[in-house]
Amino acid sequence: MSNKREFTAPFFTLNPKSYLYGDEALALALYADELAIEFDIDLFFTAQHADIARIKQATKRLIVTAQHIDAIKPGRGMGKILPESVKSAGAEATFLNHAENPLTQADLTKAIERANEVGLITIVCADSIHDAELIAHLKPDIIVAEQTELIGTGMTADEEYMRQSNQIIHRISPTTQVLQAAGISTEDDIRKAIRSGAGGTGGTSGIVCAEDPKATLHSMIKALVQ
Repeated sequence: MSNKREFTAPFFTLNPKSYLYGDEALALALYADELAIEFDIDLFFTAQHADIARIKQATKRLIVTAQHIDAIKPGRGMGKILPESVKSAGAEATFLNHAENPLTQADLTKAIERANEVGLITIVCADSIHDAELIAHLKPDIIVAEQTELIGTGMTADEEYMRQSNQIIHRISPTTQVLQAAGISTEDDIRKAIRSGAGGTGGTSGIVCAEDPKATLHSMIKALVQ
């Protein structure tokens, strides 16, 4: 297994999805990098695959993250995302099984194996406690415990759901970190997620669609480290 970049809790994930790309994504990544340095935290920044190299070259502290990889090896696989290609471009982590790009259990297992082979941190989404329990047996580096119906709503899971999902994941895979997400949009949401026992949290629309994304990100990171 290739060496992976180490990271520590509390950590934050900024996931612009397809809201931002090119110059706009780079501008937010540069600011996120400043915050990661200022507050001395590990901050995962997901990027469009075409933007990975550019963002990696321009930043110092960010953990640049692919939004997806496929479980293929060099050779055939037209149109698929080769793990070696995103690693070569500078990515140090990858999301897998997001609600907007779900995988079968078989494909997810293979994708995690390939990510491990090339040295990519695996951030795997689970849309229910049952799903989180199944995924925990695959021992990814991070499980994102987010209920699909809450994504983009500005509403978060209750603390009991957060605590229960944290406990189940840690019981099965003690080395897996838990990221509580979905609907995270305020400082209070950040505090609730960390108070539940999660190692990290993060956001998408609550940040990139805010009136002032940079100010919102700053306030969230500040709440995280406090």
